[in-house]
Amino acid sequence: MKPIRFIARHRMALTSRRISGICLVVLTGLGHITAVGQSSSRWQPSAGTTWYWQLTGTLDLSQPVQVYDIDLFEVEETTINTLHGQSKKVVCYFSAGSWEAWRPDADDFPEAVKGNPLEGWPDERWLDIRSADVRSIMQNRLDLAMSKGCDGVEPDNVDGYTNNSGFPLTAADQLAYNQFLAVEAHARNLAIGLKNDLDQIVALVNDFDFAVNEQCFQYDECSLLQPFINQNKAVFGVEYELAVNAFCPQANSMHLSFARANYDLDGTLWEACWPMEKHSYLLWTK
Repeated sequence: MKPIRFIARHRMALTSRRISGICLVVLTGLGHITAVGQSSSRWQPSAGTTWYWQLTGTLDLSQPVQVYDIDLFEVEETTINTLHGQSKKVVCYFSAGSWEAWRPDADDFPEAVKGNPLEGWPDERWLDIRSADVRSIMQNRLDLAMSKGCDGVEPDNVDGYTNNSGFPLTAADQLAYNQFLAVEAHARNLAIGLKNDLDQIVALVNDFDFAVNEQCFQYDECSLLQPFINQNKAVFGVEYELAVNAFCPQANSMHLSFARANYDLDGTLWEACWPMEKHSYLLWTK
């Protein structure tokens, strides 16, 4: 794992989705939603869509962007309604590959599915993504995203097979799990973003509606995201350590929706690359 590939773990954040078209669903014996038919009206952000990412702190509702990416558990439905009233789409963040001690459903995870701690995060442990229990809990989280009105979801930590998880996870295990998440999100008419997991983009680009990346310019990995751009799917991303002049010109030329932020993603720093008035960078600090 590259240093600081995972942002400060998100203990706060902030979600109502207008349902258009028809998506026929049935409840399984576990109470989850399974698709019978799927709406063709599912939202899919195009390349170059502007976004704002805040996972901690008091949410800033004034950003002039098309998409807000905020925390599934912390956001209130009224906040999502407010954003929808501003004609913005809402992506809801949750971790799909790690157990987080502070989450309201933390006690639902059996001890056997909790692996090694994430480097630098003692209250967060890798999950055994092969487990039916883990998949059931993720279905519950997707149900929550749908009920709150999220337009899409951002499942984090979906590359555990490349880390010291404590389980013998393989690339095939990860691929199957990520495809499971995509199918379950789409069953609920939710768009879904592929977070990092660069090595599996070619295999997963058709299953996911957009991508979310951290620090691909710092690590010289952005070319790996091109399959999403080739399909006119948005690539949302941030750099934490580079100045905007070091990556924004290239990000804009590649149609990547990138910004500079701080690791806490608390809204105190957001420098967006997309051209605003007179093609200057949008700088938001407070």
